[in-house]
Amino acid sequence: MSFQEHDDRTAPQFRNRKGRGSHKGRSYDRSRRDRQRGGHTAGFGGPGPRSRLDDIDADVTMSDSSQDNSSQHRFNPYGRPFRKGGEGRFDRDRRQGKGGGGGRGGGFRGGDRGGAGNGGGGRSRSGWFKVTIPHGRKYDKKWLLPALQNICTVPYTPVQYHVEHNRVHFYVDDSSAATALHKCSHKITDTDGYKVEVHVNPSAPPSFLITELKPEHLEHLRQCMAKRFDGSQQALDLNNIRTDPDLVSQNIEVILNRKTNMEAVIKIIEENIPELTGLNLSNNRIHKLDELTDLVSKAPNLKTLNLSHNELKSDRELDKIKGLKLVELWLNRNPLCDFFKDQASYISAVRQRFPRLLKLDGHDLPPPIGFDVETPTVIPPCKGSCFGSDEIKVLILRFLAQYYSIYDSGNRQPLLDAYHDGASLSLTTPYSTQNPSRSSLGEYHKDTRNLKRIKDTTVRFRLLKHTRLNVVAFINELPKTQHDIASFNVDVNTFTNTLLSFTVSGVFKEVAVDGKSRESTMAFSRVFVTVPAGNSGLCIVNDQLFIRMATTEEIRRAFVAPAPTPSSSPVPTLTAPQQEMLTAFSQKSGMNLEWSQKCLQDNEWDFNRAAQVFTQLKADGKIPDVAFIK
Repeated sequence: MSFQEHDDRTAPQFRNRKGRGSHKGRSYDRSRRDRQRGGHTAGFGGPGPRSRLDDIDADVTMSDSSQDNSSQHRFNPYGRPFRKGGEGRFDRDRRQGKGGGGGRGGGFRGGDRGGAGNGGGGRSRSGWFKVTIPHGRKYDKKWLLPALQNICTVPYTPVQYHVEHNRVHFYVDDSSAATALHKCSHKITDTDGYKVEVHVNPSAPPSFLITELKPEHLEHLRQCMAKRFDGSQQALDLNNIRTDPDLVSQNIEVILNRKTNMEAVIKIIEENIPELTGLNLSNNRIHKLDELTDLVSKAPNLKTLNLSHNELKSDRELDKIKGLKLVELWLNRNPLCDFFKDQASYISAVRQRFPRLLKLDGHDLPPPIGFDVETPTVIPPCKGSCFGSDEIKVLILRFLAQYYSIYDSGNRQPLLDAYHDGASLSLTTPYSTQNPSRSSLGEYHKDTRNLKRIKDTTVRFRLLKHTRLNVVAFINELPKTQHDIASFNVDVNTFTNTLLSFTVSGVFKEVAVDGKSRESTMAFSRVFVTVPAGNSGLCIVNDQLFIRMATTEEIRRAFVAPAPTPSSSPVPTLTAPQQEMLTAFSQKSGMNLEWSQKCLQDNEWDFNRAAQVFTQLKADGKIPDVAFIK
């Protein structure tokens, strides 16, 4: 069976879209909850009506309750009873009034997440727009932003890129850029074959624009941090710093879940105590760790970190600081602790990021098992085809050239000669809970034999095509195609005197049929199990075809190299001098007559110019192997 048929990877789980209107979903619930907490932002009018700038990070109108459902309770590591305040080596005894105090802060609850609306409508009174990518968490920022920039018709600068729950957010301050980004929705295809959604809504300005600390406030913050620094331990205690009496008395609000506030703290650490080994950030309502990434370079000796009693909702946040060589870490009383089925999985997930960790939440861990290798491991670059020997390479490339010249022609019936009488074929597409009719692969979904989707054994047997007549009849019903031979990558799996199994992958597109054409570029992977046929041929006994949507990068590189003239196309009659030149060029270049003729024709039968072009293309590796099969 094909590895694709047993593929246990799952496509993104799309949520139920009901209740996502402008006044539905959790956006209202969250603001109501914050009002019940008495939350407000200091400096915007006290307890009176909220400023419209309060809700600086309000969610778009989407429902996403999976991460924030307090009624769900899974395993809470160590099962500790709830206590206010942090724990661990740097947790001061707040009951004795030491350090910076340890209460919840009373009226400061939710102070940086107020709930007023942003004005609504299609225009933004602030001039800012919030761009949201649903399910954007799974995308690498280095892939997503360039992909959007490449297709957006208006240049823009993304501001305050961040991840919240499963979504990615950033801001733009240009209405034309916002409109252009909105039009980019469903224009980018990810590696799973799904279209990337882009939502754009009017918004208040990003939080950092309205929460900058004044220069005189920075000096007070530096003095406060100096008071909380323990030089003998090289440890800094910033537990619940927003309630520090020295800051409160000066009406200075330091909230470490604000980007600029955390950046100010890290800058002070870099300039004054870069030798820091311990840092306590407990009780600061921290919900993401983006800004802490800089600690890897600015506090390289950091060994102990306390993040307990914060609002970290996913262990994926730890990926942002996994460069730290931590030996002690506190995460207790964060929502992420409730999403592990048992203690072992919790420890495993944390230690995966910090392999040298010896203590977690105050508990000793078994010594880590691993290799003391300081040199970073780099994944080697992807290699090209692997044939095993030149003899097998010639055999397979000749077979593929013949097979796909017929497959891409108007008549696939001659493929009967390529299959064994008892041959079998199966077609597989990615597993998805999405409605197949809405996918670009809808034409193939009805015949997919993906074992994660097809559970009925009778249906599985029916979808497996038996005998060469049924196989070719099924192939004839598939959409007409054009394959990019230059994109092919071949790997030989098994080779004996009586059997040859190999995998070929690449891209193709569907060609015009009845005046209608499809722009979709698709990718495929195909496993051929063959036996010898005749003196130097192959006969297919098993054919396993997997089809998916091509990625944006695969689409960009597709059909760039010159394609060979299809075997079904009429070959123009050559003059005697042209025939002589063709023969000479084929002998000198090593290419077959078909590719030699194309090279000469593209260069208007100028032998020297064609030779220069050939030499350059061959040096760049842009001429496919099939061009040298004679």
